[in-house]
Amino acid sequence: MTLALEIRSITKTFGALKAVNEVSFQVKRGEILGFIGPNGAGKTTTMRICATLEYPDHGDVFVDGHSVLTYPREVRARLGFMPDSYGAYANTTIWEYLDFYARAYGLKGASRSKRVGEVMDFTQLGDLQEKEIATLSKGMKQRLCLAKTLLHDPSVMILDEPAAGLDPRARVELRELVRALAGMGKAILVSSHILTELAEMCDGVAVIERGTLKATGAVSDITRSLRPSSQVFVRALAPVEALERALAEQPLVERAHREGAGMVFEHQGTPEDLSKLLAALVAQGLAPVEFAPREANLEEVFLSLTEGKLQ
Repeated sequence: MTLALEIRSITKTFGALKAVNEVSFQVKRGEILGFIGPNGAGKTTTMRICATLEYPDHGDVFVDGHSVLTYPREVRARLGFMPDSYGAYANTTIWEYLDFYARAYGLKGASRSKRVGEVMDFTQLGDLQEKEIATLSKGMKQRLCLAKTLLHDPSVMILDEPAAGLDPRARVELRELVRALAGMGKAILVSSHILTELAEMCDGVAVIERGTLKATGAVSDITRSLRPSSQVFVRALAPVEALERALAEQPLVERAHREGAGMVFEHQGTPEDLSKLLAALVAQGLAPVEFAPREANLEEVFLSLTEGKLQ
């Protein structure tokens, strides 16, 4: 995969506040990168810089190789920005709204009508084209905003809290749309406070707090850097007290504690050592029925990397 979005050491200050401080990361074609951080961490400012709505004090952003500083018009032609909220117009239908923005993107004649129809079909708004925007549900409004973002067929998409306020079904449907867009080869940077949603959608994450990037990469890679030892869950037919005593006798087992009907512990050895541990539990007649390494989830990664401090 080739780079589509490259953020190079951008810094942005507002008076005494350094909203973004030397932030750098990349998004490849066909990749979905989750952008997470506490409120006020600098996510929206970073996204606005990528979308040429703010300019950095230092550093640069490249979209398909075009600098936001030197070639902003070329960047806008290749980038779609879906903000966390957008303006809706009274007495305007879905078709009129999309047709207006298609004209703004320079689409003309039959090609404009065709493109409006295509994005409505993709976002499943075709049957609602004569419906007024003011009457739409939150989920339908998010679909409409996504449709608007797709009108000029951008290669890079930036989605700021696209699932905010959506019900579970609407979130699942939006997630499938985003995955489909990545399957088309689009690079997608998406922010959200719904970390379970991002974990199911994203190929990697970038974590930011107080304007500083804390980590970027696949969740599994970040987890290994934070917790080099393996965490394992085990449940047996034997009483949990007997399982607890057996684990306490193992030299490579640390920080074992009960969780429900089983035990969670950290293991400092190799996969071969872990296999021997399982064999030992079986040999002692404890009858283990669950024995599985446990990877840190995105919420644990977020809590490990951030302190929750505001600027």
